[in-house]
Amino acid sequence: MNSQSTIDPQILEQAAEWLMRLSEGALSEHEFAQWQQWRASSATCECAWQRAEALLGKLGGLPPELAMPALDRPANPQRRAMLGRLAALLAIAPAGWIGWQLNERQGWTADYHTAIGERRPLTLADGSQVTLNTDTVIDVDFDPLQRLISVRRGEILVQTAPDRQVPARPFRVRTEQGRMQALGTRFSVREDAGLTRLAVFDGRMQIELYQRPPATPMIVVAGQQTVFSASSISPVTPVDSALTAWTQGMLVADGMHLADFAAQLARYRPGIVRCDPAVARVRISGAFPLDDTRRALSMLAQTYPVNVTTRFGGYWVTISAV
Repeated sequence: MNSQSTIDPQILEQAAEWLMRLSEGALSEHEFAQWQQWRASSATCECAWQRAEALLGKLGGLPPELAMPALDRPANPQRRAMLGRLAALLAIAPAGWIGWQLNERQGWTADYHTAIGERRPLTLADGSQVTLNTDTVIDVDFDPLQRLISVRRGEILVQTAPDRQVPARPFRVRTEQGRMQALGTRFSVREDAGLTRLAVFDGRMQIELYQRPPATPMIVVAGQQTVFSASSISPVTPVDSALTAWTQGMLVADGMHLADFAAQLARYRPGIVRCDPAVARVRISGAFPLDDTRRALSMLAQTYPVNVTTRFGGYWVTISAV
C-alpha cells in the first residue's frame, strides 16, 4: 500500500495506541509479540506503523504533551483525547505534519535556529557574541531604538558588546514570559516549559514581566540566577557553575537526580529518554559528552547500577534499575 493512501481511522488509532504504549516504557514479551502480530496482520497495519515511525523521526520524538506516563490506561479520558490527537497527526502524514515540522519545530522562518544536538556561535552586527544551544530558535531585530533578541525556544549564551551608535541602544532579550535588558553583561537565557531561566555571569540584568503591572523592575546581578513566569519571579539563587558546560559539549552532573539527568540529556538527542521512577532519585556525578549521547548513556550504565535499554534504533531509551 502506498504511504500516501487513505488509511482506516480505526487502524490509525491502533497505530497511535502502540506508539504511546511504547513511549510509556518497555513492553512485556507478550505485549511485544502482540505488537508484532498486529503489524503483520495486514499491509494496512504495517503502512500505518511506517507512518508512526516516520512521524517519530521527523518530530524527534513525541511532543511532550503526548509522551506522557500511562495515565491509568486505557480508560483515562485525558489519555483518550491525546490518543485522538496522535491519530489525527498520523492521518495527515506526511504532508501536513512535515509542513508543521519545518515551520514550527525547526524554526525555518526564524532568523537563526539549531537542530537537536547542534550548537551554533554567532557574532551580531554590533559585535555581541551569541551561542545557540540545542533545538533553539531566535529572531534578531536591531533598529534605531533597541537591539533585541527574541527567543522562541531553547537556550542562548550572550556576551554583549558596547553599542557604537549614539545614543547607545539598550540590549534586550524577549521570551514569552517577559523582557530582559542587559546592563553590560554576560548571561544565559533558556525558554523552558512556560518558564524563562536567567543566569547572570557578569554585569546585571533587568527583568520586566508581561503580566505584572509596571513597577520597579527586578535586577539580577552577576553570580545570580532565577526563574520567572509571565506573572512571577522566583527568588534568586547562586549561579550553577555547570550551566555553561554545554558550550564545551559537556553535561556536568554534580549530585544530579537521575530523572533530571535523563531530561537534560534528552534535549540533545531525538526521541525519548525515560527514567524509571525506581531510580529517578538516584544521584549521579560526572561529565558526559553531549556530542555522543550514546557514549554518555554507556558511561552512565558502566558507572552506576542501572540498565540502559533502547528501542527503534535508539529513539526510545529507558533507564531502569539493574
